[in-house]
Amino acid sequence: MKPVILAEKPSQAKAYADAFSVRKHEGFLEINPCPIFPDGAYITWGVGHLVELKEPHAYNPAWKRWSLGSLPILPERYEFQVAKGKFKQFQIVKKLIRGTDTVINACDVDREGSNIFYSIYYQTGARNQTIKRLWINSLEVDEVRKGFSNLRDNRKDLQLYEEAKSRQISDWLVGMNASRLYTLLLKAKGVQEVFPIGRVQSPTVYLIYQRQREIETFVSEPFFEVEATFKAEHGTYKGKAKAKEPKHEIIQELLAKHGIQPNSPGVITSVTHTDKRTPPPQLHSLSTLQATANRRWKMSPANVLKTMQGLYEKKLVTYPRTDARHITPNEFAYLKDQVGDYQQLIGHPFPVASLAPKKRYVDSSKVQEHYAIIPTKKVPTQAVLGRMSPLERNLYEEVVRTTLVMFHTDYLYTETKVTTDVNGLPFFTTGKTEKDLGWKALFQRSKEDKDEPALPPLRMQEAVQSDIGIKEGKTMPPKPYTEGQLIAMMKTCGKLVEDKEETDILKEIEGLGTEATRSGIIETIKKHGYITVSKNIVSITEKGRVLCQAIEGNLLASPSMTAKWETYLRKIGNGEGSGQHFLENISKFIAKLLDEVPKQLEAKPIDATKVPPRQSKSRGSYQAVEVAPCPACQNGMLLARKGFYGCSNYKNGCKQTLPGIFLKKKLTPAQVKLLCTKGKTNTIKGFTASNGNKFDASLSLENGKLNLVFQK
Repeated sequence: MKPVILAEKPSQAKAYADAFSVRKHEGFLEINPCPIFPDGAYITWGVGHLVELKEPHAYNPAWKRWSLGSLPILPERYEFQVAKGKFKQFQIVKKLIRGTDTVINACDVDREGSNIFYSIYYQTGARNQTIKRLWINSLEVDEVRKGFSNLRDNRKDLQLYEEAKSRQISDWLVGMNASRLYTLLLKAKGVQEVFPIGRVQSPTVYLIYQRQREIETFVSEPFFEVEATFKAEHGTYKGKAKAKEPKHEIIQELLAKHGIQPNSPGVITSVTHTDKRTPPPQLHSLSTLQATANRRWKMSPANVLKTMQGLYEKKLVTYPRTDARHITPNEFAYLKDQVGDYQQLIGHPFPVASLAPKKRYVDSSKVQEHYAIIPTKKVPTQAVLGRMSPLERNLYEEVVRTTLVMFHTDYLYTETKVTTDVNGLPFFTTGKTEKDLGWKALFQRSKEDKDEPALPPLRMQEAVQSDIGIKEGKTMPPKPYTEGQLIAMMKTCGKLVEDKEETDILKEIEGLGTEATRSGIIETIKKHGYITVSKNIVSITEKGRVLCQAIEGNLLASPSMTAKWETYLRKIGNGEGSGQHFLENISKFIAKLLDEVPKQLEAKPIDATKVPPRQSKSRGSYQAVEVAPCPACQNGMLLARKGFYGCSNYKNGCKQTLPGIFLKKKLTPAQVKLLCTKGKTNTIKGFTASNGNKFDASLSLENGKLNLVFQK
């Protein structure tokens, strides 16, 4: 029998097919006989998740209605169903899998890839086939062939599936129970909103809320310092006394004590030069790349992941969803051979310092499922580079440059410290003189590099002229998070580590979510209306603030508890924990919430007026947006729903609807607004008649129905 290869999505299947001679069929590809597959093989694919958990009412009709009395929602066993709109592809996959004796899991090489494979496999009803695992970090043709020639068994794969399924069910349980609990209790307090709650989302929102509270409650205090500009024989430099006081008079007393006037002369009493070096940064994990791209180009973490996935599928970079900062000797071998090609690619040749692997970058013991993000052997031509979007090119070159630093020299500079004495009061100065840019020459200079000014030549006992003054400052509140810092904060569980040396910003601390999920979590809490991002600054909304006030004091607000759960999930993936044990703890957690939260919320002064009335209504997971006053009943609002426009007053009998697509042309909210308020749209181009001909026309609204209006 021909083995069946299951890819996660069509683009991944195509990348595998590029390594073989294939024939196309609907929903699958057929590999012609070859040395790796002597009898040939089939490649088919999911479209992401073909299979999903059933809705609560599928287990119990009473769970359809949101009520406190129907909680907890805890099915005895968890059932799955084919996702809506994906039945046709599932049937193709099912037929192929049930007709073979060997199935190869070729989904993404992470826990979610294992979950997608096994949820589809078990849903087909297939049993007892031999299951193999393709485990590769690059979609290059050579790597794909090598991977299929050296398939792994599925022991590790089953552990990752157990981990992913436990995460999926736990998120479902927390979401179904806690979302209903908080929404209903807050509704009783007058807050007319739906509050989706997530095992990882909620503590993430809470951390943002904490930072905003720190900013809002910060009391700025003045301080006063003594600063001087000194004029030496070969130039000027600045100095500062070690005195920082809350009152102007204290600094004045200090100056009076030393008999210092604004122009009191000084003398240099100490000049020390220290040679220093900064080694190149480590290779990129997904988090460090997201943080770097956000800092440099204001790219959102979700956009970074999407763009990197595209570059991975174009076979230009290795697997992006990695938390590793190291590679193995295998990868180093090809990188070493292609240093010249990568240098030429970025137009920056430099003498290679060493071709020997350094432990800072090459260490197999630090590599688990995936190694760091590096360029593949495939070096794009200048024409291919030119066709990249600016985002793709920025990220690709960042990966190439960060890989090349392995072969470059350290950044060398001399730090100079100067002490200038003015009537017994020492003033201190620090300056920096660059000796060799080294690896920094590969990157655009950042502001941080220019923090410390270069000093003029100075000598011991040199007399200097002075301009001394009192400088007033004030303490500053903490800054709000950027999206890049939010990724870092989630990884370090709220302990944000800022390091000027580019990407060495993250430590190995259990955090919120995983490398693959953090950017999606940020997008989810944006979608739920808990945070906004404007000019890269993350802010809590009033809805988010109410959520955080509501969950304050229980484990849903605890990043450390969520991180411990994430750590246990990883143990399941390593075969050291059990999904059953994890879900039993989640059930206990839900019981605790149901017991404690009503009493907690009763005592909390939640201000319902802070959350504005809902601008939309939810229909499933789709958010309906208000477009215009209803032209029929005049009381409701016409809402943009999924595929149509309908009146918000439909429960009271208003039947006004308008199609989302008319004669194969999508109607925009702006056009519908014109219809409702003016009775007619402007000319709309591109309607399609029943015979296939295209034409332009306006639309008018008469008695609630659409009519075409042709220009004379």
